[in-house]
Formats: sequence, C-alpha cells, structure tokens
Amino acid sequence: MPNAAETFAAHVAGTQFADIPPHVIARAKVFVLDTLGVGIAGSSAQGTAELLASARLWGEGTDAAIWGRSDRLPPHAACFLNGFAVHCQEYDCVHEVGVLHPMATLLPAVIAHAERRGGISGRDFLTAVTVGVDVSAGLGIASTQGLRFFRPATAGGFGAAAAVARLMGMDAETIVNVFGIQLAQTSGTMQAHAEASTVLPMQVAFNSRAALTSCDIAGTGLTAPRGSIDGVYGYLPLIEGGSDLPPVLESLSKIWQVAELSHKPYPAGRATHGALEGVEVLRCQYGFKTDDIASFTVKVPPLTARLVSRPDVPDPSPNYARLCCAYVVAKMLQHGKLDPSHYRGAELTDPETHRLARLVRVETVDNPDPNALAPQAVQIELKDGRLSDWSCDAMLANPARPLSRDAHLAKFRRCWDFAAEPLGATKREALIEMVDRLEDVTDIRELVRLLTP
Repeated sequence: MPNAAETFAAHVAGTQFADIPPHVIARAKVFVLDTLGVGIAGSSAQGTAELLASARLWGEGTDAAIWGRSDRLPPHAACFLNGFAVHCQEYDCVHEVGVLHPMATLLPAVIAHAERRGGISGRDFLTAVTVGVDVSAGLGIASTQGLRFFRPATAGGFGAAAAVARLMGMDAETIVNVFGIQLAQTSGTMQAHAEASTVLPMQVAFNSRAALTSCDIAGTGLTAPRGSIDGVYGYLPLIEGGSDLPPVLESLSKIWQVAELSHKPYPAGRATHGALEGVEVLRCQYGFKTDDIASFTVKVPPLTARLVSRPDVPDPSPNYARLCCAYVVAKMLQHGKLDPSHYRGAELTDPETHRLARLVRVETVDNPDPNALAPQAVQIELKDGRLSDWSCDAMLANPARPLSRDAHLAKFRRCWDFAAEPLGATKREALIEMVDRLEDVTDIRELVRLLTP
C-alpha cells in the first residue's frame, strides 16, 4: 500500500488540466492575481531593500524578475525575494482550515522556474498551482494539533516543491524524492511570530527557495527518504505532532483545495478579520463616533487569541502592528478602513490610534478545534451605556462568503499603487486581462513582463 508521499506524488504527477473542474480553475486564477498583487505591494515594504542587497551576494544571473522592481536575479534569489514580498504584509490569501498561506510559498517558486525554463503554458501553470495547493493545504488539514512550527513555511514548502516538480514533468517516483529532499530543508519557527520579527515572512521565502533546490537535486537522479510525510521522523510526526491523514488522501481529486482559499480583505493577520468586519458593520448600523466608545471587546477561539491578542505598544514595528488586534481595530475605528499605508511612517505612532487601541480587549472563548479562527464576536460599549453586538461563524472572504469580483479587483489595484518602481495602469489592466485568460497563454514569461517596470 502506498505511503503518504507516494500518494501525494501520484496525484501531482497524474493530474491533467482537463481533470480540474472549471470552477476550480476560475478560483485558481483569482488567487494567482491576488498573490501577484500583494507581492507587488510587498516590493516596497520594510525589509525588501535590505534583502535585495543581500540576495545580490548570492551569485550572478538575470534569469528571473523581482516583481515591482527592475532588478533581475538568479531564479533561487528571485524566488526568495518574491516569497518574502508576498507574505511580508499579511495580505496574502489563506487556507483557514489548514491554517497556512499556500500561495505565498508556491507562486514565487513556480514563476521563477517558469522564467528559467521558458515555454511553460498557462494550462500547465494552473495545473501545477492546483496540485501544489492540494499538497500544502492537505498537510495543514491533516494536523490535529495547534501550530508548533510556522505552517505557511513548512507545509507551504512541500506544496511549492510539488508544483515545481509538476512543471518539470517529473514522474511520481522522482516526486517522492523531491519530498524527501524538501523535508531535509524544512524550517519555520513560531518564535518569529511571537516576536513579530521580519524573519517571519523570510521563513516563507526560505522554503520557497528550498522547493526549487529540492526539484533540482531530485532531477539529477539522487534519491531521498520515502517516508517524508508519515514516516517515523516524517513531516507530520516531527513538525505537526498529531495528525489524521487518511481523509485528506481520500479527498484528492474530489476536493480541490485552491477553491477553499480565503481572500484577505484587510491587510492584517487573518485572525483579526472578524473584529475588523464587525467595526464596519456596527459603524454602518449605528453611526457612532470614536469619541463615543467606552470599550471594544473581541471574543475569539484560542488560536485567534494566541496569534493576535498581543498588547498595543506606542511605537510598533509594521510586523507587530499587523498582528495586533488592538492596533488594527483602532485604525478601522479611526479611518473606516484598513490600508497598507497604515503600517508606514507616522501612522505607526499616531496618538489617536493608540488611544483607541487602549479601549480594545481580546477575550478567549473555548473551542475544541485547535486550528479554528472562527466564530468571532465583537461588542462595542458606548459612553452612554448602549451596547452594540455582532458575530460571524465565517469571516468575510471565506469560501462560504466569497469576495466579489469588484472587491477583489479593487484590492489588486490598490496593491499595485505600492510597487517599489511605478508600473503604470496600462500594465495593471493588461495583467488582469491576461490572468482572466491564463489557460490560453503559451508562455508564462508573457505574464511576468507585466510585473516589472
């Protein structure tokens, strides 16, 4: 009987574009565009300039583009920079059940390989993206414990490796070796999350780059451990702890995980999004002013509290602020929206933001699911004693409540404004049109040309 690595590898190698339902392809295209947009915005975020300077020391070559910049680097270096840029603003799509951001690790690796090889069609690209997300999200879904390591990096790396292997035309046996080599490189600690360190998105970049390396090495014919996923020291026992894998393996080719992704309508940790929507809804219903508020309470599952209940501080780093429920709720109360600009410059130390943040508290509500981000509830108490309540079982832009196309494109266009080097509206609209017809594109390099000045 095949083990987990062999079963996943057979799915990756055997799936054809025609096997994937049209609605799944449509969702894959939505999240390709979304990921490219947040990667463009990340090209000007804190840390990217320093990492670019570092990456220039890693070898010479111009095979691959840095999205949002005119710089070109060797594929592994470009993959690293773009992976960091996608995740560094907490604005990239998320698989809520799996608790990971599969596209952040996957798409930079796939595009870097498509650039160095050339001739990768849109159909092959979409097939690779789809099966890669099945692998990474499947590992997250299989976990029965709360986060021990940083899953967007660890599980995400396996998905990225699977997608690149599919583009390289590897057979199932070679992909098993890819997974074994990827296990040897897997990394990602939750300590970076706990300290809101810039290393957090770097961990996505490390594993994205590792995916290219794993495929390059396996492509030479070298072999690797076969029990990389469910072996005694494989990914699930070592990284995740407890797991229930059989339902995931049985769902392959039946449930396509790329169609289960959630947008991030707000540039903040996904765990804050119930509170942020609650602000919007209650403000619209009751029309209160910020000076009217006595307190703002958010009630969330244990995982959500663990991820975003950190206290407000007067001079937060951008990474800290994005994962601080009090800070992002304060910005939403103050401005009626949350924007990438709210983590830059004087916005981070604005006295009114921090006055409002002091009114916000996060309460934990028991939930038997260690990976649950919802339900969430909010309560606003006004100074005159009135109470306003709102709750949700599924956050906005969850597959059960998908983001409209207009909202999806509005987010993409706003991200485009933050490119490190101006790209222009003509390229922006051309990219939207190209992704809409991605299955007809003959070479993905046509798409990449729209991501650079």
